Amino acid sequence: MSKADYEKTTATSRHSVWKELGFLCAKIIVVVGILLLVFTFVYGLHYNSDSGMNPAVKDGDLVMYYRWDKDYRAGDLTIVSFQEQLQIRRVVATAGDTVDITQDGLIINGSLQYEQDIYTQTNRYLEGIDFPLTLKNNEVFVLGDARNDISDSRIYGAVNIDDTKGSVITILRKRNL
Repeated sequence: MSKADYEKTTATSRHSVWKELGFLCAKIIVVVGILLLVFTFVYGLHYNSDSGMNPAVKDGDLVMYYRWDKDYRAGDLTIVSFQEQLQIRRVVATAGDTVDITQDGLIINGSLQYEQDIYTQTNRYLEGIDFPLTLKNNEVFVLGDARNDISDSRIYGAVNIDDTKGSVITILRKRNL
């Protein structure tokens, strides 16, 4: 191989390496762009700094939610905004249900609710809303799992579905990261 051929091959291979690096950078930018779009319009992430959902969701957990699923059922977790702060809360009643909280506990449509994994009594707040409350279309009633001294629908009333961020689909524990 002559010196001219060697220099030509080396220049071509250098050009090829830079070309491949450019393609790699373009691919990385496209993937990052797609991820940004997906996590802006389809999914969302929320770092929980509230103890209102213990033991289901703990302080420091990272919650992933699906923005387009707002067809809630009793027991679903959702993210709501109260006083410009995001909260994770459990849906206990949906449109058409009548919610009451008495000395016996949470009553929905005249039936006392037994809620598995809720370890404290559900009480009314003195400064809260008036009961019984019948939910209108596109409304849900949400409560925290830790029922003492937290803000939920007992304080701010029924939540319009449009004011929710979406349905929680997974919880990443702080200790598992």
